[in-house]
Amino acid sequence: MTDPVKFLLVDDLEENLLALEALLASEGLDLHKAQSGEEALELMLANEYALALLDVQMPGMDGFELAEFMRANERSRHIPIIFVTAGSGDEARRFRGYEAGAVDFIQKPIEADVLRSKANVFLDLYNQRRQITAQRDELAKLTAALQAANQQKNRFLAVLAHELRNPLAVFSSGLNILDRGNSGRDLSQVRLSMRQNLNHVTRLVDDLLDINRIERGKILLRKQKVGLDEVLPAALELAEPAIVAANHRLTVETPDDAITLEVDPARFIQIISNIVGNAARYTPEGGDIGVKVSKADGFAIIEISDNGIGIPPSQQAQIFNMFEQSDNGLGVVGEGLGIGLALVKQLVELHGGEIFLQKSLPGEGSTFEVRLPLAD
Repeated sequence: MTDPVKFLLVDDLEENLLALEALLASEGLDLHKAQSGEEALELMLANEYALALLDVQMPGMDGFELAEFMRANERSRHIPIIFVTAGSGDEARRFRGYEAGAVDFIQKPIEADVLRSKANVFLDLYNQRRQITAQRDELAKLTAALQAANQQKNRFLAVLAHELRNPLAVFSSGLNILDRGNSGRDLSQVRLSMRQNLNHVTRLVDDLLDINRIERGKILLRKQKVGLDEVLPAALELAEPAIVAANHRLTVETPDDAITLEVDPARFIQIISNIVGNAARYTPEGGDIGVKVSKADGFAIIEISDNGIGIPPSQQAQIFNMFEQSDNGLGVVGEGLGIGLALVKQLVELHGGEIFLQKSLPGEGSTFEVRLPLAD
């Protein structure tokens, strides 16, 4: 809702202020009244006015002196001033008024139509200026967002180049070894290394394609009713190589009651294996990774915890953003393009669920919680 526009009415006589208020009253216009120059200056310290109507002949500080004070103050110098006077309109008097900063004079007795017409001009100008200011602020926000997106894009391209260069180097070295034939080396190990790096590149490309499909609304979920005990082992099996390679201990807790979900099994496996894989990647060798399943309020709740490096508080709000990776300041940064959690979040939400970081402390690990609706 737009804040009302404010006019300041200044006259030492209460009846004159009431008359001005009655003539100008309209929806969206807030009329403030002052019976002295000093009172008017106090109001200007706390309010922004689109127009000030000043009586010229006031005891103490008259209208001209008040206008001069207004023009000398940074907060009030831009307020348009219309003088209201019952005195003569001689040239000297008008000159002093314009010199003090007036934009117009209105003679008493006041013609209602003339007053409203002039007041409406400044009301419209103020609204236009406020609209321009809002557009300028919005443009500044958009510019900042575009600059941030450009920086993010550049960072992504740098990481992508790094992620592709390493496997390509392995492919190149492996092909050179294979081309030389029997070199006395264990060629099966060379083939295994090449296959692992090919899988890594394939995963990166698949994740990028999935993100693109989701953003274009082209991804299709093939939902079906499945037992959690059917799909969870497959997800953990997919993450097992990373767990075994780092000599982690995996603990799985599931309830005795059967849990049935209506999900796309392949996407469910992708969601859980991605989070568990992240836990393995960000946990120093020999760490503990836990998967705990429960249900409440119509949702299956899957908690995935680790005792790894944790996520600094300053980064926790961004971890589900595209291309974000955790860096705890110890030089431990995960592999990949930083799109895993962003992809997981979108897949979970497509299933009508939610994912959030339950807790995380640097040096103590993290716990993620995935909530997916139970099947009817």
